[in-house]
Amino acid sequence: MAFKPLSSLRWGTYAKRLSSSEQEGNSANLKLDSGSQVAVVGSGPAGSFFSYFLLDSARRVGMDIQVDIYEPRDFSVPGPTGCNMCGGIVSESLVQMLATEGINLPSTVVQRGIDSYMLHTDVGSVRIETPLHEKRIAAVHRGSGPRSIHEIKWSSFDRYLQTMAVEIGARLIRDRVDDVSRQDGRLQLKTRRGARQDYDLLAVAAGVNSGSVKLFHELIADYKPPRTTKTYICEYPLGEETIRKYLGDSMHVFLLNMPRLEFAAIIPKGDYATVCLLGEEIEGPMIKSFLESPAVRSCFPPDLSLDPPPCHCSPHINVYGAVQPFADRIVFIGDSGVTRLYKDGIGAAYRTAKAAAETAVFHGISAEDFKRHYWPTCQKIASDNTIGRAIFSWTLQIQKRRYDVRGILRMVSTEQLKKNRRPRMSMVLWDLFTGSAPYREIILRALHPAFLVRLLWSVVVGNVPCKRGKSS
Repeated sequence: MAFKPLSSLRWGTYAKRLSSSEQEGNSANLKLDSGSQVAVVGSGPAGSFFSYFLLDSARRVGMDIQVDIYEPRDFSVPGPTGCNMCGGIVSESLVQMLATEGINLPSTVVQRGIDSYMLHTDVGSVRIETPLHEKRIAAVHRGSGPRSIHEIKWSSFDRYLQTMAVEIGARLIRDRVDDVSRQDGRLQLKTRRGARQDYDLLAVAAGVNSGSVKLFHELIADYKPPRTTKTYICEYPLGEETIRKYLGDSMHVFLLNMPRLEFAAIIPKGDYATVCLLGEEIEGPMIKSFLESPAVRSCFPPDLSLDPPPCHCSPHINVYGAVQPFADRIVFIGDSGVTRLYKDGIGAAYRTAKAAAETAVFHGISAEDFKRHYWPTCQKIASDNTIGRAIFSWTLQIQKRRYDVRGILRMVSTEQLKKNRRPRMSMVLWDLFTGSAPYREIILRALHPAFLVRLLWSVVVGNVPCKRGKSS
């Protein structure tokens, strides 16, 4: 169910399903203007970014619009009530892009800056320093912290973005949308508390773990929600001193020979260690096997019980993007539309939200406008995900072959020791783990002749038995 460009036949069929008032030639001329009202369902990163960029772009062209954000959750509350169920890694590429927008994450939001990776395998471990000593990533809590937190020391990342949108002019409505319908061409939202409001444009940023996406199945005949898979995230309360001793400022990544496990990591955050398992339907036996593996146990105090902590969840993530993520006056952004496979979901939320907002202000809000100016951004991410699936499939095969894993470890170790050597493998792994570079760029670097020759040599040398001299 990957993204496919709409054929002219399918587009023609879809056009016949539009409301009668918009079939009369007005659809292509749908525009926002001063006085227009816009609704945003969901204020995770996608919803907040969209609201911010929509209002900022509108002001630049002298347009006065009203933006209402519908979000029943309070991100200032610890635990599941205020959490968006995410590992909470902000890639260095996104940090840099936000800085160019004038958005700088404060120290009260960033629990820890990650300056290196520890790669753990079944045959050994190796530390990967920041390539070129330039890249940095940020570890954050999406809410105000785990369920068991006793003292709130940091601010919620999602609340920070939400506040940013409100400060530029958005109105936050703490209510849940229960129904959406078309009324004379415009969209009418009905909330759980019974309020009704008509809007010129609706941005859906509810995410795949929200039931709100189901509201649009009948409203948009061709929309099909993203395909998802179940993951696992938990938070172990260790204390800052223990975190520093066992994890440091490194994100610990695991390439273990476990079927269906695409990626696993332990992320240090303040007083907590966040464990993330991504792959195909992560369930109990796999979680238990992972936590009991020697590589994982070495990252925790030996006497610590790794039973599920008070704060754990099994959220779904988007693995194949939605079909037809737009219509007249409606656009799906973030997880509701398309996101990057396994990595940098917040970065994808930023890209899709900004593209949708700029389309609405500078081009229009018809399906045709979104097709021409928003759809290419979605297609670019979806196409890159196809390459990402091939990379992760290849990685799963490598994890089964210990001699290949030894070669990778040797290649990385050599690069880390010889600082004057270009860190080809280190940079490929760094960008694969962080999501800081497109999968296309990663695979092109991995197919470079110099990379392949060095990897082959490392596999051969790394698997030659060591000869021990006899003592005299």
